[in-house]
Amino acid sequence: MDKFQQISDAAAHKINHLLKDTLTDTQEDEVSRIVERAVIKAILEGQHRAVDAALRCPEADQDVAHKIASEIRRKNDALIVNLCSQR
Repeated sequence: MDKFQQISDAAAHKINHLLKDTLTDTQEDEVSRIVERAVIKAILEGQHRAVDAALRCPEADQDVAHKIASEIRRKNDALIVNLCSQR
């Protein structure tokens, strides 16, 4: 989770440098949170697509595909729980 925070803080910092007026600390924190949420949503969307792709494999591989999809979902659930506990 720290990596998400680092990415969002760096993005907020870069956004701040692009603006004519410098953001307040509160505004920069809020921009960081917005960026972090966007990054997380993008990652989760990518994982949902990975599950969908795994489930579209040939019938002979469905058992393995379901195991992969279940593991991806389990990781998603853990990510969401960790993020909720940080806020």
